[in-house]
Amino acid sequence: MIKGVLLDLSGTIYVDNEVLPRALEAVQKLQAEKIPMRYLTNSSRSSRKEILQKLMGMGFDVSEEEIFTAPLAVQGYLREHKLSPWLLVHPAIEEEFKEFSGGTPDAVVLCDAAEALSYENLNQAFRLLIKGARLLAVGDNRYFKEAGGMSLDAGPFIRALEYAADCEAIVLGKPSPAFFHSAVAQLGCRPRETLMVGDDVFADVNGALKAGMKAALVKTGKYQPGDEQKIAAPGACVCNDLLDAVDGILED
Repeated sequence: MIKGVLLDLSGTIYVDNEVLPRALEAVQKLQAEKIPMRYLTNSSRSSRKEILQKLMGMGFDVSEEEIFTAPLAVQGYLREHKLSPWLLVHPAIEEEFKEFSGGTPDAVVLCDAAEALSYENLNQAFRLLIKGARLLAVGDNRYFKEAGGMSLDAGPFIRALEYAADCEAIVLGKPSPAFFHSAVAQLGCRPRETLMVGDDVFADVNGALKAGMKAALVKTGKYQPGDEQKIAAPGACVCNDLLDAVDGILED
């Protein structure tokens, strides 16, 4: 029986600034049944507060504590290991890392930095990595969907730096099992009692399955025909959209 739900944001609830059809109804159904939820995102182009304002502007009844972002996980890792980061992040989230400024960089934090992912910046990251800095990533997503179509996410740039510097990134957002488990712990559930719903077969679905959870792949956002064939293990279903996934929970 499902006792808690984790929801991806971009591609599952909205695309850019447009809420996806039936997504609001789906969330309201979960809330009416008092099923605890957390919103999980690797998004690094908006701060947690901006994401909250966006959801509220779309009509969702949500609190900041329910939004679980990968940049927050990166911040926790920096504090735990007392690291000073060199930031290759989107300007919108630089403020979230202001407490870590001033030290000699011994870590590179790489997010979806959009236009900041220039040769100059990537080369500076490379130079730090070959001197021993750790490569910290919000996630290794390949691409995401926005209004103009599919766009490159941070994953391809992470792979380029791993190859060039002969290192391995520490991924702190999805599909990291620790990221999922932290969110599940907030719900007060066990992983096997929790469903992750998302449009990314690798980060959302296979990541959740590896973490011992159930998962639902929705055919919205970045979903491409044939993605269901890439599901790595039993325990996942494929749904047209978020409302179909929620209805499946409530029917069990």
